Amino acid sequence: MRAGTFSPIVELRRYTLHPGQRDVLITLFDREFVETQEAVGIEVVGQFRDLDAPDHFVWLRGFPDLRSRTESLRAFYGGPVWQAHRSAANATMIDSDDVLLLRPAHPDSGFLLGRDRPAPGNEAGGIIVATTWHLRPEAEAGFPEVFETTLAPMLGDAGVPILASFASEHGENGFPALPVREDARAFVWFSRFPDRAAYERHAAAPGLAEALRPHLARPPEVALLWPTARSRLRG
Repeated sequence: MRAGTFSPIVELRRYTLHPGQRDVLITLFDREFVETQEAVGIEVVGQFRDLDAPDHFVWLRGFPDLRSRTESLRAFYGGPVWQAHRSAANATMIDSDDVLLLRPAHPDSGFLLGRDRPAPGNEAGGIIVATTWHLRPEAEAGFPEVFETTLAPMLGDAGVPILASFASEHGENGFPALPVREDARAFVWFSRFPDRAAYERHAAAPGLAEALRPHLARPPEVALLWPTARSRLRG
C-alpha cells in the first residue's frame, strides 16, 4: 500500500438541500463535523459544492472496513456533537439518501491523502470531477479490469488525470439508519483540474464513449465539485 491515509471503504454522499441552504450546511459541517467524525475513526475525505447544482452538497468519507464503519457511525450519530447539531443540519436538507457505498476498484486505486487538513478560511483552488458509470449487471464483475486495461489508457492519452477509482461495495449496510443505494452497480472515478475550462478541454477522450457503451445501463453522471475550505481532497 502507498504511504499516506487510505480508506478501503468509501461513502459518496450527495445531498439535495433547501434553496439557499448549502453555505449554511457547509459552515456547520466544516466547524462541527470534521474532527469529531475523525475522532471516532471516520476519514473525512472531502466536502464539495456541486458547480452545476446550487442546492447540492457532496462529500466523501472513508473507513478501514465494514465493521469499523458500523462502530464509528454508531459512535458519531449517538454522540453529543451530532445530537447537539442534528436539527440544524437536517433543517437544511430535502434528501440525504443518495449514497453509494464503494471500495477501491483495485488494491492501489483508492485516495491517497496527506495527513494535514486546511485550516478554516483557506479557500480551495481547482475542481474535483466525479464520474459515475452505472453498469449493466453482466458487466459489473469484469469492469474494473476493462477500466484498467482499456479505458484508463484512453483517458491518459487525452490528458485526464485519474486520482482514484471505485466499484460498488455489496457488503451489508451495518447502520441502516443511514440508507445506501443497495441496488447500485456503480463504477466511480475521480480526476482533478485547475478549472472548468481545463476540464472541458480534456473531457472527451477519443473513442471512450464507444468503448463504454456495451457496459452502461444508463448515461454517465458527471459532477464538477469545488472543495470547501476544509476539504482534504482538493483541486
